[in-house]
Amino acid sequence: MVFELDNKKLEFPHPSYADEDGLLAIGGDLSADRLLLAYSNGIFPWFSDDTPILWYAPHPRFVIYPAKIKISKSMAACIRKKTFSISVDRSFHTVIQNCSAINRKDQDGTWITEDMIQAYTALHEIGYAHSVEVWQDGLLVGGLYGMLINGVFCGESMFSKVPNASKAALIYLAQEIDLQLIDCQFHTSHLESMGGEYLSLPDYLAILTKKPRYEQSL
Repeated sequence: MVFELDNKKLEFPHPSYADEDGLLAIGGDLSADRLLLAYSNGIFPWFSDDTPILWYAPHPRFVIYPAKIKISKSMAACIRKKTFSISVDRSFHTVIQNCSAINRKDQDGTWITEDMIQAYTALHEIGYAHSVEVWQDGLLVGGLYGMLINGVFCGESMFSKVPNASKAALIYLAQEIDLQLIDCQFHTSHLESMGGEYLSLPDYLAILTKKPRYEQSL
């Protein structure tokens, strides 16, 4: 069942009511308060310019436990050679712009609309949305961004302009940041190859609510 949100009320139905494809609700806005409430309850927006705001809560959830991330031999060699340098929150706006513009196989256009860019940039400015940047010879060649809620990093998107750049960002996130969980949201074969696995909704929500709400520091 898909719920229609009341713009005047800051509330969501329980994520367990989401449809089989994860769709839970429609409408509302992208205010900081609504987005923080959504993420703290395992809900996130995913829509395009030609649709209203759609809110998802897929279950089971596809996640990576940081300690269980898989690193291929070629990727391990890339890390040893220090092919890239990596930073955190140095160029958030550039990362999200690149994520919105990158061409993706079997995908027509982007779900990262201008309204979403503005919303997540505002959340970054108050300390809740974060980016990992990957640099090579002084140029930004890859990265990712997402929300940090209660020790769970909810990954929104990543991009790569050279081989292995986005993998380097994800590995850095898993190994260098103190996280309980990386929420990949939906399954992809790429994320599965790096250790992604399914987690039941009750178990996911239990992890999400272990720490004080809205913990935000990387």
